Amino acid sequence: MAYRRTRGARMEAHGKNGSDSPGGMMMHGVNLKRRFFVSLVLAIPIMLLSSPMGLALPITLAFPGSDWLVAALATVLFGYGGWPFLRGAADELSRRKPAMMTLVALGITTAYVYSIYAFVQRTVLGMPHAHMDFFWELATLIVIMLLGHWIEMRAVMGAGDALKEMAELLPSEAHVQQPDGSFADVPLDRVQVGQTVMVEAGEKVPADGEVTDGSSSVNEALVTGEARAVEAKPGSTVFGGSQNGDGTLYVRVTGTGQSGYLAQVMQLVSQAQQEKSHAEVLSDKVARWLFYAAVGVGVAAFAVWFAVSGDVGDALTRMVTVFVIACPHALGLAIPLVAARSTSLGARHGLLVRRRRALEVAPRVNVVMMDKTGTLTEGNFRVVDVRAVGKEDANRVLALMAGLEQLSSHPLAASIVSAADERHVHPAAVRDVQAVAGVGVRGTLEDGSRALIANARHLDEQHIPYDRAAFKELSGRGLTVSYLVVDGEVRGVVAQGDQIKPSAHEAVAQLKARGIVPVMLTGDNEAAARAVARTLGIDEFRAGLLPQDKVKLVQQRRDAGDVVMMVGDGINDAPALARADIGVAIGAGTDVAIDSADVVLVKSDPEDIVRLLDLGTNTTRKIKQNLWWGAGYNIVAIPLAAGVLAPVGILLGPAVGAVLMSLSTVIVAINAMTLKDE
Repeated sequence: MAYRRTRGARMEAHGKNGSDSPGGMMMHGVNLKRRFFVSLVLAIPIMLLSSPMGLALPITLAFPGSDWLVAALATVLFGYGGWPFLRGAADELSRRKPAMMTLVALGITTAYVYSIYAFVQRTVLGMPHAHMDFFWELATLIVIMLLGHWIEMRAVMGAGDALKEMAELLPSEAHVQQPDGSFADVPLDRVQVGQTVMVEAGEKVPADGEVTDGSSSVNEALVTGEARAVEAKPGSTVFGGSQNGDGTLYVRVTGTGQSGYLAQVMQLVSQAQQEKSHAEVLSDKVARWLFYAAVGVGVAAFAVWFAVSGDVGDALTRMVTVFVIACPHALGLAIPLVAARSTSLGARHGLLVRRRRALEVAPRVNVVMMDKTGTLTEGNFRVVDVRAVGKEDANRVLALMAGLEQLSSHPLAASIVSAADERHVHPAAVRDVQAVAGVGVRGTLEDGSRALIANARHLDEQHIPYDRAAFKELSGRGLTVSYLVVDGEVRGVVAQGDQIKPSAHEAVAQLKARGIVPVMLTGDNEAAARAVARTLGIDEFRAGLLPQDKVKLVQQRRDAGDVVMMVGDGINDAPALARADIGVAIGAGTDVAIDSADVVLVKSDPEDIVRLLDLGTNTTRKIKQNLWWGAGYNIVAIPLAAGVLAPVGILLGPAVGAVLMSLSTVIVAINAMTLKDE
């Protein structure tokens, strides 16, 4: 079994794979911190020994032969520090979607190639009036862009591996029946369809199959998202990864590998994640248009200047100046600084943003789909009501039922024992306790009476009278009703159910007030779903859903033009979390759900859904401001650098361009820091 980090460790693992980096490039396997600092060491002497776009600095550290050192350091820096951007540009161009990486690659490649050309002219060929170089711009652009990536990677939480977590839900071995009837432990990948496996009490079911012998209760939370266990008996279907209860089951395998239920869920998650990974962020769109503008204006400037002056050198210098000025120094920090600030503010309120794109999409969300169990409700069963029948009192009923259930690991049994403990009721002494498949549990009391915990179906089958109106009222609220039967007579009733979270009402109300449609999705039954939806004021809900059903509902909404946020906590929610425009996992949920999500609500508070929407709105507003500041410099500087106003005597010199470039970078940095959490 592969090593699994704790959830807390994963939540603190900044700088890992998977978060949205500027330009949409996934920096898999790249140690940005090391690459940034090595590049910084290389860049410092370049910046000290050269000047920005020919700007004369008051102090220079140049010395005889320093040009050779600058050229050598720049070559190493271009290859090492610039490699992520060159690789990212190749990926963008292969998808015919030039964006931030392509724009950066254009700038650093032009700056490097032209600077080497100028260096050869000036130093090797001895032409003192040769064209200026752009080594300073090359160094600053690479360092600033790497810094931007590193800042954002530190701020945005690293994505976990949902598929790995899902694969680890299965045991590594299975007890497979041999030809002689004995059972031997066999590696899971060697289990074949048609074989019979034995699943002992407390073990995980190794593969999909049909129960051929034995009876038990199986927790299939990964299928339905519901904590309640289901009865497993001959003829029942069980799923690989579900948890067996107290009995031993013999299962004929019907699905392994890619044909198994869990493998199909993994495929749904994988497909959805791949689709989302290609989604554009706003900075990519801006960078694409700047790339097209820079190339178009630069080529046009070369053609016009060459036609007017006939000097190839001047025309080339003008084109290169346009390309270099288009380098997004400000854009390189515009988004990462906002991301760092917004994720810090979010973390302060228990919102862990794993993918920055979620904050950009949040202001456009108009449908929020929410899982019921664990998201809107507490996710565990509690005793809601205890009623005595006849001469018994409620505490005596609870004591007898706790005595019968105290040795069972069944979720319903555990909640009865827990309720007795909370009320300081000591479980009654019961002997000869036995589980009754499909019914409950029975035993003998101290006075010799026979006690049984049973469901309403058993009472109907045995013609034992009970209050049907009370049963209808309790079950109509989505509660599970159990009866205490002593010597064939009902003595008490216990109703158990999942409790709605206190903040769920306010969260739903605020969503509706904003014009956002809340939709509840659940694997639970219709009655339980309707009761919760009615209580919370949710008009639209779907019950009895499997993971693929939730994915289809999310996709249907997206196909209709809605922007969908999905909120869930279970394995069965993972595909829908990955498919939605924004996937939000409850912090108390499963590892798989957390690793499939874009944002994690650490406090598991439904009201944090609204806080996330507010944070997204504020963040997107600040991002747009910074993009205008960053791109605004390019919008003004590129045409002036090309010489569109040269006929009236206005020509942007490289030195002035360098000053404007630095000024825009400072402005976006200050603006990012003004982001507030309200």
